[in-house]
Amino acid sequence: MKKKALMRLAANVRMDIVTEVYSASSGHPGGSLSIADVLAYLYKYVLRVDPKNPDDPDRDRFVLS
Repeated sequence: MKKKALMRLAANVRMDIVTEVYSASSGHPGGSLSIADVLAYLYKYVLRVDPKNPDDPDRDRFVLS
């Protein structure tokens, strides 16, 4: 179940990326689409982030550079 849920999450992330690039009529989606699986895993199972409390000083931060 964990794998299927993660695959669904990554697919939703990809759909959001395509939607946003299409809406903006601009962008380079290749890099974003290729890292969707990694980001989905990190945000779902590794990073301590609470969307209901985004200002929590103890939250993890992720910087992609």
